[in-house]
Amino acid sequence: MLILTRKLGERITVGEDIVISLLDIKGSQVKLGIEAPRHISIHRQEIYERIRQENLKSSEVLAADLSKAVSFVQGCKSGGKEI
Repeated sequence: MLILTRKLGERITVGEDIVISLLDIKGSQVKLGIEAPRHISIHRQEIYERIRQENLKSSEVLAADLSKAVSFVQGCKSGGKEI
């Protein structure tokens, strides 16, 4: 982990196209501005974890659904449509 000290208004560059600016400091909170290309997703950690959990949940395959899919594919191969 790289640890840096920055003053208000100073910036950090990550790679060639990401810039992080220190915009404000109030007590124990720091406000950051992040400039990055649109194709790069930027999320707070708790939001990123929620998205990751939802993606894992949506990728789960239920046995009943898999069985229906297999029956459908087998039906299509034999010329009929079974559901």
